[in-house]
Amino acid sequence: MRIVVAMSGGVDSSVAAALLHEAGHEVIGVHMKLHEQTGGEAGHCCGLDDAWDARRVADRLGVPFYVMDLREAFQKSVIDDLVNSYVAGFTPNPCVQCNGVLKFHVLLRRAMALGAEAIATGHYARTEDGHLFAAVDKDKDQSYFLHPVTAEALRRTRFPLGAMSKPEVREHARRFGLITAEKAESMEVCFIPDDDHARFIAGARPDLEGAGEIVDEAGTVLGRHDGYWRYTLGQRRGLGLAGGPWYVLDVNVATRQVIVGPEDRLRGSVIEARAPNWLRPLEALEGRTLHARVRHRGALAPCVVRGGERLTIELLSPLRAVTPGQSVVVYDGDEVVLGALIRRATVQDSNQVPA
Repeated sequence: MRIVVAMSGGVDSSVAAALLHEAGHEVIGVHMKLHEQTGGEAGHCCGLDDAWDARRVADRLGVPFYVMDLREAFQKSVIDDLVNSYVAGFTPNPCVQCNGVLKFHVLLRRAMALGAEAIATGHYARTEDGHLFAAVDKDKDQSYFLHPVTAEALRRTRFPLGAMSKPEVREHARRFGLITAEKAESMEVCFIPDDDHARFIAGARPDLEGAGEIVDEAGTVLGRHDGYWRYTLGQRRGLGLAGGPWYVLDVNVATRQVIVGPEDRLRGSVIEARAPNWLRPLEALEGRTLHARVRHRGALAPCVVRGGERLTIELLSPLRAVTPGQSVVVYDGDEVVLGALIRRATVQDSNQVPA
């Protein structure tokens, strides 16, 4: 079939394209230009060097290659969303937003315009008949980031690396003679190369007044800060406070106060969530013991999903620092059955938590 492969310029997407081409599919390589970064330093992605590497891989395979300018869509759906979320007191995950809006929505629509039957990426995950599963290699699994992808999009998506380990992928790259075989992985947010989100937010919203007080739960002023968006739930470093140890428990946007307290106040056992993507219907999940993850590579906690006026996920084992704005992803074994954004988390008396 004709398959559009999202080629970032890294080894994973390069091997995905090579394997599909080797299997006899008509591969079209597409590099998505998302922002203005031009650097090609190790650990970063989406720069000019990556576009050239992707093109050279496509040339090596003998497949067509295009660059799609998605800067405007990326600015609105990912960068602006990140800034607005931090300003509203949430801690967003831009990789989740990028997957949900760009790679598996905009790219899929453009791929269909090219007459493609499917798209493919180098993500470590598996899909079958519109359902999403974790990768075989749990250390590389990226299914957490893919939870916003709809069942319709998943039916048209291929993940050629889902059953492989990273060493196996690099060995394939060497076998194909790809220039990306030894290329370093990208680890940071692509449009914040120094990984300093606080500086980025301040630069994007220079007129925003964010300074305020650092207080304990009783309201006692312990210190001051120069921007509430600099603080995330569970943070300990950078508070500059005497005594403690202190941890960030909450951020009050209205008063610009950062609330701190002891670490044991960070536990959360009931998650209120919004913007759910149901990959299995509620009636198939409600009341069953499943497992939830609240951060990439975080522990899987037994949980029960509850519907009603608001989606709630009750954790049978409380987790630390369940952070508003991050994602909660629910698994049934290896299958992702639900993903949503965390609205807030509270502690429920263990005697009230259903078994």
